[in-house]
Amino acid sequence: MSTRIVVVGGGTAGARLAQRLPVTLLGEEPHAPYNRVLLADVLAGRYAPEVIALPGTREPVRLGVRAVRIDRAARTVECADGSLVGYDRLVLATGSNPVLPPLRGLRRPGGAELPEGVHAFRTLDDCLALRDRVRPGVRAVVIGGGLLGVSAARALAALGAEVVLTQQGERLMERQLDEAASDLLREHVESLGVEVHTECRVSGLRQRDGEVTAVELADGFVLDAQVVVLACGVRPRVALAREAGLAVATGIVVDDELRTSDPYIHAIGDCAEHGGRVYGLAGPALDQADALADLLLSENSVHSRGGTPETATSTHSRVGDRPAGAVGVPPDEALVTGYTGTRALTRLTLGGAEPFDLAAFGEATPRPGDDVVQLTDATRRAYRKVVVRGDRLVGGVLLGDLAAVGTLARAWEGDEALPDEAPLLHLLTHDGGSS
Repeated sequence: MSTRIVVVGGGTAGARLAQRLPVTLLGEEPHAPYNRVLLADVLAGRYAPEVIALPGTREPVRLGVRAVRIDRAARTVECADGSLVGYDRLVLATGSNPVLPPLRGLRRPGGAELPEGVHAFRTLDDCLALRDRVRPGVRAVVIGGGLLGVSAARALAALGAEVVLTQQGERLMERQLDEAASDLLREHVESLGVEVHTECRVSGLRQRDGEVTAVELADGFVLDAQVVVLACGVRPRVALAREAGLAVATGIVVDDELRTSDPYIHAIGDCAEHGGRVYGLAGPALDQADALADLLLSENSVHSRGGTPETATSTHSRVGDRPAGAVGVPPDEALVTGYTGTRALTRLTLGGAEPFDLAAFGEATPRPGDDVVQLTDATRRAYRKVVVRGDRLVGGVLLGDLAAVGTLARAWEGDEALPDEAPLLHLLTHDGGSS
């Protein structure tokens, strides 16, 4: 491509775009792009760090390069080392930062650094630092009982730590799971040796000589701790965009062409807000990167024929079935459809003597008038539930046995009317095409 495309951020979205297009990719981390979803497996010792590396990019990644300023008039990106990188199109894939809760004692006296032994769990460096510190018998407290906190607790338990998982809400993974599924998840997590406390608010940390010693709870109870993991969610990294004067809400606001308020700048992945929604998941990040790659390839092919970008076809519906392997080949313009959102399915596998799988999608809590089908097998610790609204599948939860997840996911993602001849029970018992 003749257009100079610069991508800021070497995470899932940025790396996917760099696999599809020849771009200059500025990666802030010193590591080659990796699969962040598998960090808990690296922490648990299941995978070596190099195993989770993402497929190679079209051009070498500039590692350890932090973008600090965008000059929109000059169309340059200034980096922390003083270098300037010019662009025709800039793609912000800056990802997200871990949320640091407002706890007493979270910072060292007189400084901005976290106390020794306190770690976020967002990057490979976070993971490696935790792994170096944790030994069998180490007392570890995980703050946050969502997907990330549960994954971290499982990994720490696998290393032999004495783990306490604290969750301020009523149940684990309350954003994805209903009460019954969350109860089963809790039973499994506790079977791994993790002590779980829900409806438990952490108020502060105790430290001595800059090193954490305990976690204080709001009810006055104190948990001894040599390691504390902060798994309190993430927040889109938007400072670079905001300082450049781009429109920012929760994330960097983009349209169906993933274009920001500056027509020469796009945003994808965890930092992007499309249709009022920030996804924060790998699936939507990949979809957005693929959608943008198709749009830029189509636009470049128009330029190469002497046309203008405005002549390219864009119907603003979700990118369809273009194979990811078709790298660098301009797509048929009739297939270039922009991006209108992703229906994201959450999956998690927890280890142990009996591995435990779960998948959740859509609305797991029914509204009045919805139809619900639920199957529970207590002996196998399996649970399946779907919610149907009218003739549409709107959500579901599966734990233990995921044989039907492929069929259910396709029915939900397609958002098509369910066939009249198929009883609702068939949705939970049909195992064909699972994935």
